[in-house]
Amino acid sequence: MHRLREKSNQAVEKVAIKTTHWIGSTGSLIVHTFLFAGAFVSYFFNVPIDDILLVLTTIVSLEAIYLSIFIQMSVNRQYNKLHDVAEDVEDIQEDVDEIQKDVDEIQGDVDEIQKDVDEIQEDVEDIQEDDDAEEKEQKKGDDMMIRIEETLGKLIEEVIDLKEQHIKQSKSKKSDE
Repeated sequence: MHRLREKSNQAVEKVAIKTTHWIGSTGSLIVHTFLFAGAFVSYFFNVPIDDILLVLTTIVSLEAIYLSIFIQMSVNRQYNKLHDVAEDVEDIQEDVDEIQKDVDEIQGDVDEIQKDVDEIQEDVEDIQEDDDAEEKEQKKGDDMMIRIEETLGKLIEEVIDLKEQHIKQSKSKKSDE
């Protein structure tokens, strides 16, 4: 029973849509013009004017009633569509608001990450400076070691020279005795 009513409603809606579209067309204007002209031309074929006006008024009244019903059905259908669109827009707006909140949270996270990156960069620069200072200290230490080795080498040579001189002197004293 429910399906039959639904099919009937769909059929009536289709008729309403087609009728509303046709009434707003140039073809409808031409057909109505010929019908009204034909009705008044029937006067010349000995149809009494009262009968013409009575039939014409009845037809126009019935047509107006049905057209207003069909137009109201179209308006209702459009209202329902607009209402659905409005609900969709509200849903979309809620989604946009949620996305904006997510974007704000992500921006906060990005800002925190940027701060962390800046701190890490400062640490890297400090470490680089420390490494440079250590390299300078190492180079100074290496230079100092080289100088110490050179000085020790000279001292050893001098000690050897002194020893040789001492041996020569000792031999010369023994030979003099």
